Amino acid sequence: MLEGLYAAAAGMSAQQEQLNAISNDLANVSTTGYKSGRVAFNDLLYSTVDVAGTLSTDGAGASAKVIGRHEAQGSIQQTGDPLDLAIEGEGYFEVTAANGQTALTRDGNFGVDANGTIVSSNGNPLTPPITLPKGVPPSEVSIAADGTVTAAKHKLGQIKLVTVPAPEHLLANGSGGLTPTAASGAPTATAAGKIRQGELEASNVDVGSAMALMVSTQRNYQLNSTAIQTENQMMSIANQLRANG
Repeated sequence: MLEGLYAAAAGMSAQQEQLNAISNDLANVSTTGYKSGRVAFNDLLYSTVDVAGTLSTDGAGASAKVIGRHEAQGSIQQTGDPLDLAIEGEGYFEVTAANGQTALTRDGNFGVDANGTIVSSNGNPLTPPITLPKGVPPSEVSIAADGTVTAAKHKLGQIKLVTVPAPEHLLANGSGGLTPTAASGAPTATAAGKIRQGELEASNVDVGSAMALMVSTQRNYQLNSTAIQTENQMMSIANQLRANG
């Protein structure tokens, strides 16, 4: 009977993992460029057991984990701000985080700091950095589909979209960005996407689907909880029979 308790408890843990992922998605419905998480379930250890001469399989339940993100394009919305940039297709903007590490993002809500350097909504400069000449306002900045930045008829640099060999292994850094890992591979400037100036990519979270999945996950969680209660009652009956025997 203990195996049943362990399996149900593992099931509750797996459903909780999915609930956490769904909650994170719903919390980021309005986050520019956000990609919804992908959760995968897998069986835990199974073994063959002999019960009264009958062979059967005895398992320890299931587990779940986030295995990446849905890369579907979010809707692109026009803002008119010359430093708002949307990525159409594949790729990420590469920025340098405050700790000096490389971070990737599809949040194209850029601005300029006190030095005129183009920075992300978190204040992280592009990699390589691009700085507007003194006296040149953002309204005079033109950014082509290939990322070429010009102002006052001068080329200031190029915003190159990057990608990694295994995007599903990028690590969320908690600030809306993604950190490359050994499993994801290093960023390379070979992304095929195009930059659209004066627009932003919305989150690709489908609220209706996320809510439906949340209800289903909560029901599964409750079923596992009920299974634990049933196992507890069965163990209590078995103990009473043993004591009375």
